[in-house]
Amino acid sequence: MTEFIIRLETAVDREGLEELLLAAFPTSSELRLMRQLHEDGDVAFSLVAMEEAGVVGQALFSRLRMPAATLALAPVSVAANRRRRGIAAALIEAGLEQAKKDGWKAVVVVGDPSYYPRFGFNSEAVRGMSCQYAGPALMGLALAEDGFGGPRIEYAPAFSSLPDTD
Repeated sequence: MTEFIIRLETAVDREGLEELLLAAFPTSSELRLMRQLHEDGDVAFSLVAMEEAGVVGQALFSRLRMPAATLALAPVSVAANRRRRGIAAALIEAGLEQAKKDGWKAVVVVGDPSYYPRFGFNSEAVRGMSCQYAGPALMGLALAEDGFGGPRIEYAPAFSSLPDTD
């Protein structure tokens, strides 16, 4: 198994990230999402997993409009030939630590309900909050005692501007 390092994304990583997102997902929606979040200034931080060959993974954390001091985790991607090696888990864990260090109160994710609970995400954290992505895949993780507040979860505009299909 090749060793990888995790670090904050830099502008130099952008081309590799674009290639990764196009290869990792069935449509270009996640690539367009990443570009728009950067363009709008809504990226709080993005972590990349690097090997000698370049970028092999990413976890992007963007600001939510509501609740205050809350992040969205999306997209999370790993190169197909590097999956099942702990890269996504390492990116998510490092990202949650970075979010705590930076003073964010909570993180939400729309993802596999059998995968994300291992990091502390659960649907109970966001129960009763309205959201365009409401359902069993919507989960939250409080990073502070007053982590979640308010009646709804509102993502950055880049999320709602994406079409449902390619």
